Amino acid sequence: MFKSFFRGRYSILSVIIVFFISISFLLRTGLLLNSLSKTGFTFWGILHIYLRGVIYDFAVSLFLTALYNVYLLFLPSKWGNTLVNRLISYLYLFIILSISFFSFFAEITFWQEFESRFNFIAVDYLVYTYEVIHNINESYPLPLLLTAQFTLVLAAIVLFRKTGIFKQAFHSDLSFKRRILASGSLFILTFALPLFLSNSDAETSDNRYENELAKAGIYSFFAAFKNNELSYTDFYALLPKPSAYKIIRDDLKPEDGYFLSDDYSIKRVIHNSGPVFKPNVIMITIESMSADFMEHFGNGRHLTPVLDSLAENGMLFSNMYATGTRTVRGMEALSLSVPPTPGSSIVRRQGNEKLNTTGHIFEEAGYVSNFYYGGDGYFDNMNQYFGSNGYTITDRGRNVKLGDNYRTRRTRIRDSEVHFENAWGICDEDLFNAVIQGSDADSKKGKPFYDFVMTTSNHRPFTFPLGKIQMQPGTRDAAVRYTDYAIGSFLKKIEKKPWYKNTVIIIVADHCASSAGKNEIDISKYHIPCIMLNVPGVNQQVFNKICSQIDIYPTLFSLLHWTYESSFYGKNVLDSRYVPRAFMGTYQKLSYLRQDSLVILSPRQKVETYLYDRQNDGQKPHILPKSLTDMAIASYQSAYDLFKSGKLHQSIQCKNCRPDAAKNNFILYKEE
Repeated sequence: MFKSFFRGRYSILSVIIVFFISISFLLRTGLLLNSLSKTGFTFWGILHIYLRGVIYDFAVSLFLTALYNVYLLFLPSKWGNTLVNRLISYLYLFIILSISFFSFFAEITFWQEFESRFNFIAVDYLVYTYEVIHNINESYPLPLLLTAQFTLVLAAIVLFRKTGIFKQAFHSDLSFKRRILASGSLFILTFALPLFLSNSDAETSDNRYENELAKAGIYSFFAAFKNNELSYTDFYALLPKPSAYKIIRDDLKPEDGYFLSDDYSIKRVIHNSGPVFKPNVIMITIESMSADFMEHFGNGRHLTPVLDSLAENGMLFSNMYATGTRTVRGMEALSLSVPPTPGSSIVRRQGNEKLNTTGHIFEEAGYVSNFYYGGDGYFDNMNQYFGSNGYTITDRGRNVKLGDNYRTRRTRIRDSEVHFENAWGICDEDLFNAVIQGSDADSKKGKPFYDFVMTTSNHRPFTFPLGKIQMQPGTRDAAVRYTDYAIGSFLKKIEKKPWYKNTVIIIVADHCASSAGKNEIDISKYHIPCIMLNVPGVNQQVFNKICSQIDIYPTLFSLLHWTYESSFYGKNVLDSRYVPRAFMGTYQKLSYLRQDSLVILSPRQKVETYLYDRQNDGQKPHILPKSLTDMAIASYQSAYDLFKSGKLHQSIQCKNCRPDAAKNNFILYKEE
């Protein structure tokens, strides 16, 4: 039977399996060599990579050949040498080889960007084909790559022809009974392996690179597609619900304020005494801006002279950490002030309308809230999220969709206002010009404005207008330098505006440029800059305690002496009671860092605890007090529960809502 399998009717199928596993071996070796200098692989670690990897590769090869397996099972022997069978076999081989080589090329480019096998990011990118295809085309020599792929496919087919496998396949005579035995065995393996082989089974090492290399790209892709949404209650460690909420309510209890209900909720009124300030607020959220790009944090390449100067003259948060590794995570943290729950960001989930966002709080205070984006806000569901939460949208969208409920509050940046554009969006200077134009218009209306600005220039393909800086486009360093230049140009322009002196400027990153490291969650890969300018009554100062993106607005509202209704997990970090901590996560791993104690929560109710060595960016396993692990669990468990239950949404306005004169007279409080 086995001789017939390899040399008869199933010879093409068997060669595809062997070929795929062999090429996957070479790809895995190439990726390993590429990352060798960044890791400390052991003999057993490398053995784990290849032994585990060949199992995943075999599972993928069975999946790729499953349809052809069905065809071979029912193909009558008398049709074996017909033209139709030859065409179908050649076509199938061509398609499978094309998919394989395309996957390998894609894995190489994906690894260069994320140092990871395909994950949920790759799944997300399939939805946004316009941006991604154009981005790839501008970042890589796509025609050359496609030509190389086509050449390799044809070369492989020619090689197979010389081995004689087609002759064996087309002239084989195998009884239906033996075909059932052969195909049936393959079917059992095809469907059984995914049942017993989880993608997370590769994650047996503390070395993240080792775990990723043991995986297979296509297998990881479908695992990510399946698990893009993760239920915290199904997969993560839990506390009894009353205990979880008691812990989190005790932690968030306002010193001068009160909770609005006694049930499973954190909604509360936060009261800040003192004279109320109501300045305009412009938040510039910089794409992929790691703290270590700045000279202030040790970079010697002089990439950010503007930001470094602002850090010396404004309010600098020197130990702030992003909550995630993607733009939508940064948006979630900055607009909702919540820890990153597993799966997709809330920005991309259903049921994210009318949330108690920072924009809503500004709106309640009489502000106009705006969202500015240099690309198409359809990407990553940005327009739906911000539009359905009360923001007016200005973006570079290709069209305005008639079904959008925010259609009347959306403006497209006109072609005449664009001087440079790539696949990802317009250059930062053009975006900032749109912000200035919108701010002028809002100021003339006599209302304060709040602008959430999302830049794009510091994103692959890293292109921008020529002649602006003394670096050529196309590299990350050059893009960082250009973005810094654009921010400086923007500040110079608005300094001349009548509304500038009454405008707070916040400059913060959405996430770091790279999240890949030896550990599953490398703390240093979440370190971002944050600078506040023009805050009333605040001179130059540095806040050097650990804090999170989610703390920015609770801190700002405190400095402005606002009283407001909050569903935030963020805190006023200037409060004497503040205990330094930060939340960070991937789409599966959730971490809680307090001082040097690190808790990481993973699926399968896994809880890991470490001591974090900041100087060496290392993590050493260590048993931590139960109170710390309980705080980590309570934070993530309650955040997930609050969103799913709708308690992160705005309060329903009641008929007897009234301004509370004792509490600054501009926030409405609801009578329960």
